[in-house]
Amino acid sequence: MEELGENQTSLNEFILVGFSHLAELQILLFLLFLMTYLITIIGNMLIILLIKCNPSLQTPMYFFLVNLSFLEMCYTTSVVPQMLIHLLTEHKTISKAGCAAQMYVFTILGLTECCLLAAMAYDRYVAICYPLQYTVIMNSQVCIQLAAASWVTGITVEVTQTTWIFSLPFCGSNLIQHFFCDIPPLVQMACTDTFKNEIVVLAVSVLFIMGPFVLIILSYIRIGYTILKLPSAEGRKKAFSTCSSHLIVVTLFYGTALFTYLRPKSSNTPGSDKMIALMYTVVTPVLNPIIYTLRNKEVKGAFKKTVVRFVCAQSSAM
Repeated sequence: MEELGENQTSLNEFILVGFSHLAELQILLFLLFLMTYLITIIGNMLIILLIKCNPSLQTPMYFFLVNLSFLEMCYTTSVVPQMLIHLLTEHKTISKAGCAAQMYVFTILGLTECCLLAAMAYDRYVAICYPLQYTVIMNSQVCIQLAAASWVTGITVEVTQTTWIFSLPFCGSNLIQHFFCDIPPLVQMACTDTFKNEIVVLAVSVLFIMGPFVLIILSYIRIGYTILKLPSAEGRKKAFSTCSSHLIVVTLFYGTALFTYLRPKSSNTPGSDKMIALMYTVVTPVLNPIIYTLRNKEVKGAFKKTVVRFVCAQSSAM
């Protein structure tokens, strides 16, 4: 610990309280979260391999899906492995540097995903509203630029914000009422006036979380209008089916993110914060590959073809 002044000592180590109050359920929670984490990693890896191995899936929509799956794996890995370790150990400590590293990675990936979901909405907008120009507008260079812009935005904004948060002095209790180093509980632990920091966090949330969300909403309003004008019911159903998976993922991700970072500070409680955080760190990443597999005929068809090719290759090798 470092001396700050009279009656104040800066903290260099934190304790992640996590689920300590559920002592009798630690093993059960460990097994549940471990199984969920493995399904998340395996499911997203399968989607990436499936898209890379099938020429029929080499389109802009699946290029973005590969990026999303990679993000989801990294996103959940920045939180869950440490949570699993802490479920099995008595000492649930994390250094200040380790806490900062976790927040850097988690926030960068989170904001990058916000921007990537907006890029995916734009892709669907062009595909449905301008089908004849789709391949020209969404060429490979544009796709790479949109993905790169998502990463650059996430890195630039969150490195700045997280660096500013960890420039604050932390003193008093070193207990973080959470299972990972998230922004709200850390800011609350600062032993200085955090009004400016809270305003910055809110401004970043409004601009860089609500901004992409508004673009997604506007894209889908235009998409919905175009779909309703299609002459056949079959055409409307097919057009909507290409967007449904993305809409579900956006609802899950943004629903919890907006509730976490834009709700009033007075409504925050450790219990509710942890339950909401579980939704976007554990539940949403494991649902994404399921949603994109079960609701997408092209992915299901490619999966069946890949399985058949694999079985045939194994049979001919025997």
